[in-house]
Amino acid sequence: MSNQHHSNKRRSFIKSSVSGALGASLIPTLGNAFEGKEQIDYTKNMQGEAGIIGHGDFRYRLNKEWGTQNLAKYPVMDCHEMVQDQKGRLLLLTNHPKNNLLIYDRSGKVLDTWTLGLQGAHGLTLSEEGGEEFLYIAATTDHMVLKTDMKGNILLKLEYPKETGKYESEEKYVPTETAIAPNGDIYVADGYGLDYIMQYDAKGNFIRYWGGKGEGKNNLDCCHGVTLDTRDKKNPTLLITSRSKQEFKRFTLDGQHLETIQMPGSWICRPVIKGENLYFAVLVTKTWGAYDGCIAVLDKDNKVVSMPGASTPKYENGLLMPPQYDDFSFLNPHDVCIDNAGNIYIPQWMSGRTYPYMLERV
Repeated sequence: MSNQHHSNKRRSFIKSSVSGALGASLIPTLGNAFEGKEQIDYTKNMQGEAGIIGHGDFRYRLNKEWGTQNLAKYPVMDCHEMVQDQKGRLLLLTNHPKNNLLIYDRSGKVLDTWTLGLQGAHGLTLSEEGGEEFLYIAATTDHMVLKTDMKGNILLKLEYPKETGKYESEEKYVPTETAIAPNGDIYVADGYGLDYIMQYDAKGNFIRYWGGKGEGKNNLDCCHGVTLDTRDKKNPTLLITSRSKQEFKRFTLDGQHLETIQMPGSWICRPVIKGENLYFAVLVTKTWGAYDGCIAVLDKDNKVVSMPGASTPKYENGLLMPPQYDDFSFLNPHDVCIDNAGNIYIPQWMSGRTYPYMLERV
């Protein structure tokens, strides 16, 4: 059976477009994404290797059942982001108001859950401060950022940034991600709002803002993700997604543009640093409204060296060629969490309420 026929089978479910900052937001389907549909053979990748995806030194065995749970006991909507704490536990953020956080061990067993009742729990950042760990949660439709301890107690709330003079009301503010600087400063990306980056001190006092939607080098277009890039330990910088432009932009910690990294054909989620490499989920490679997406691994020079779930990365005249989705690995991957063994855990957005997949490095 042809790949196109498989693609049509998988994409036969209905997804309704809605207006909003996503530009292509979609209403989640419920239940198992493949229920009542022809099952697809996932045992071989595009190169014909049994159960292995990825390229070069970054090849993985795909495990779709790693995080699967009983939806009645552990309900999720969109599984948005994951981080790993000092104890090795894997923390999954979902936007189900009854179940914002699921805490897994590395075997895929749920150890604990808690909720803040958020319907837009989207961005999850873990920060070590004075030897203690804290979580920062960017909540889109709740129009706020919350700092919590590891048990879900709220310690700080950042509401819409009136100080900028850019926001008429809190509805215009739709934060998607945070990053924490070495001195404790908090950076908030208003990815589904007005595309500004807000900077606060550790106590939540407003410092500055920059960005905003536009075509200039300092502007952003769907600043979906932001992370602190510490690979140059003397000069940490901010990597910020400009997803609608299919690129990353690097800024100094006070908002000065340094470089733009183009990723043609890749609707990028947040960047994640592990060792010398940059990882991220590509939510969409070609078509909104259909299961799509892959994972990208970049080296220290920002060159793509592996794209699990897509075609072999290829450059022509120094420009990355758009990836071709393999049509069987992922269902709108939204984030990556890399453990110390190099395995990757992948929560997925709008995926029929699937739980995280695991890529075991081989």
